Amino acid sequence: MAAMAPPSAPLAEVPSYFLCPISLQLMRDPVTLPTGISYDRAAISRWLASPASSSSRTCPVTRQPLEPELQLTPNDTLRRLIGSWIATLSPGSGVDDEEVAALRPMHRDELASLLSDAASAQVGALRKLGELAAESEHRRAMLESQDGVFDVLSRVLTGASACSTAREEAVGVLASLRIPQQDLVRIVSRHGNLAASLTAVLRSSNLQSRAQAVRLVRALADVAVPAWVIGLEQELLAEVIRVVRDRVSTRATKAALHALSALCPYGRNRVKIVGAGAVPALVELLLDEPERRVCELALAVLDRLCTCAEGRAELVAHAAGVAVVGKKVLRVSEAASERAVRVLRSVVRHAATPAVLQEMAQAGVVGKLCLALRSELCGVKTKEKVHEMLKLHSRVWRTSPCLSPKFLALYPS
Repeated sequence: MAAMAPPSAPLAEVPSYFLCPISLQLMRDPVTLPTGISYDRAAISRWLASPASSSSRTCPVTRQPLEPELQLTPNDTLRRLIGSWIATLSPGSGVDDEEVAALRPMHRDELASLLSDAASAQVGALRKLGELAAESEHRRAMLESQDGVFDVLSRVLTGASACSTAREEAVGVLASLRIPQQDLVRIVSRHGNLAASLTAVLRSSNLQSRAQAVRLVRALADVAVPAWVIGLEQELLAEVIRVVRDRVSTRATKAALHALSALCPYGRNRVKIVGAGAVPALVELLLDEPERRVCELALAVLDRLCTCAEGRAELVAHAAGVAVVGKKVLRVSEAASERAVRVLRSVVRHAATPAVLQEMAQAGVVGKLCLALRSELCGVKTKEKVHEMLKLHSRVWRTSPCLSPKFLALYPS
């Protein structure tokens, strides 16, 4: 008589409150919205980033409106409950093995072994580190606290023996981690070829790697020592600008604009950034009617670039430069109006040729400034700058046939 097979383990039923309401999968990194509903971070992030929800951001379950600058709150209690439940499962429980592996606790010695493999530029180990950082807030924090992690990854990025794929993976992990300021400064001081290594990754055909590299450039630009920032070659700046021009992603565009803004305070850098083609790229971006925050950042960078003669010359030389900046006044937000007015003021004060003044009248910029002077959507300081511009060239603009009577009535006397 044949021996009876051992009974199989009963299939586990996943508690409903462990499932993400969007994906209906077991939550790996539960986060809670202000509405009190918890979702898996990856699923709710995709929901909030989708074009369908960008115009009216709502909670998928309650349909309550959400703030534009929403912060996702990690639900550590729910994560621990899921982890405890996972620990009780036996093989053959019916729960996806990949999900179980991702949610089981990871020990420090496992992470140390993985980091050791990554130090020798093993692509598989570097990719696994990236997956760990993306799996949950808890695992990312664990990776960030591991001794030597930032040094290992920066050595792979700048090392001569690492292949391009390994460098791209190292950049991806570094970009996903919250690197303390002292560690960022240490990375800059230890690796003289850091800028060249980042330039190589930014030239990659891999859009995701380019987006990750520009996020790392932003982090470095925010805290790095002035000597490193001033010494950056135009090649790196040109690649950051190319991320803006190529519209790699909204997040990458924001990171690139933040990086350019952080690099602008130094006069030599402003000239190099202008020389790398930043002004036409920013004008083209504004012509595409980007989302509010992207528009504000683009105008902030233009404002800084127009403090130098080269930047102003590039703006007025572009067929749509002055017009598109004027178009953003009173159209996007108070912050965008303020920055647009600052750009126009730089042009009016330092680059006001007869042709430029005529263009401003013909393109409706002067009329827009008249409206801004009376609008409640502009702050006091912005109105002072508008008043200064209108008074400065009143002889030309008040007599222009392009200025309609309704705007002439608003013109300051």
